[in-house]
Amino acid sequence: MDETIAEQNKSITIIAIDDEPYILRALSYLLTREGYTIETANDGGEGLARIRDLRPNVVFLDIMMPVKNGYDVCEQIRADASLANTYVIILTAKGQQSDRERGLLGGADEYMTKPFSPREVAQRLRTLISTGRIPIRSDGVERP
Repeated sequence: MDETIAEQNKSITIIAIDDEPYILRALSYLLTREGYTIETANDGGEGLARIRDLRPNVVFLDIMMPVKNGYDVCEQIRADASLANTYVIILTAKGQQSDRERGLLGGADEYMTKPFSPREVAQRLRTLISTGRIPIRSDGVERP
């Protein structure tokens, strides 16, 4: 990875919210290796608090979690104007069409199912950044 991309990736903050420690470890390892700043949360309540505190660029969000499910977290993200530019990717084992529709109608930008390919997740983030779908922030200010 060249230095420009590494610097750009450092400016991207990602929060992964999942109650499965293995998933959090896998995402943390993958995204740290790609140079992103990654934080994790073990349930929806903790995740929503971290999102409000850190204002990440991207959230990977499981659906079936204790305290607050992923649908509720996503809806609360979308209801908060200060989080409007947060890119939400649901990453869940719930693969039925009705689950996908509920997630996307609830405000998710994308819906991916488990098991997931680490290579696919990394490539998807690179594509989203290079096409400007994930805004890169510098000192909290969005760049066009």
